[in-house]
Amino acid sequence: MKENVQLNADRFLGFADVYNNARPTCPEKVKEIILNYLGYKPRLVVDIGCGTGLSTRAWSDTSDKIIGIEPGKDMMKIAKEESSKLKNISFISRFSDNTGLEDGCADVVTCSQSFHWMNPKTTIPEVERILKKGGVFAVYDCDWPPVCNWEAELEYKKLFEKVNNIESSNTKIKDSFIKWSKDNHLSNIKNSNKFRYVREIVFSNSENCSAARFINLALSQGGLQSIIKNEISEINPYLIDFKNNIKNIFRDSEFEVYFCYRMRIAVK
Repeated sequence: MKENVQLNADRFLGFADVYNNARPTCPEKVKEIILNYLGYKPRLVVDIGCGTGLSTRAWSDTSDKIIGIEPGKDMMKIAKEESSKLKNISFISRFSDNTGLEDGCADVVTCSQSFHWMNPKTTIPEVERILKKGGVFAVYDCDWPPVCNWEAELEYKKLFEKVNNIESSNTKIKDSFIKWSKDNHLSNIKNSNKFRYVREIVFSNSENCSAARFINLALSQGGLQSIIKNEISEINPYLIDFKNNIKNIFRDSEFEVYFCYRMRIAVK
């Protein structure tokens, strides 16, 4: 059996294009808060679990150099393609607890929508190792679904109640990944005793959306994709209903959604 961390990387095979086009970009607020704590322009930002580089490219106009760390082949391919014109960004195919980077090289280390796929007991010491003294570690996630329309949000929740039910009852799906609770991110970082200051910050960020993007936000979730890839037909009527109902709710309109973020920030 493969190592759990490889299983988590494999979970995101086959839908990197949907992920890249649907997921939110890194909010400017993330950068503002990190830079406020750092106190100077970073020379190196390391984005661990960078996926398709949405959270990596956000730093291209702020840091001298940015390195994205990503073990997933599909995600890495798109990250490189989308960032090819940005000369200060590079990517490394590594896992979070073995980046291969030098001690004390990074001013900032970030994990966007990814820290729950990493073993905190091995990842946090690696983050501390590559951070400079006074460097900032930031883990941030948004809640699903985004705030927009209560009927659409209810449809999303109904679909993922079924996804969670299948994940917990189907042995093949249940054994195909390991996930650490987001609720423990703050305490895991704090209890590591690797940082001088740790706290949680909450904020929201708005983006434009459509029925198609809202549907693809659901399809960008690894749990739903695992069920689809394993051809578990039990999900089909729920997915069909979700798509039809979202199209009926929003039709051809463009609208604003609010992604609600929780950021755990630490200073070495």
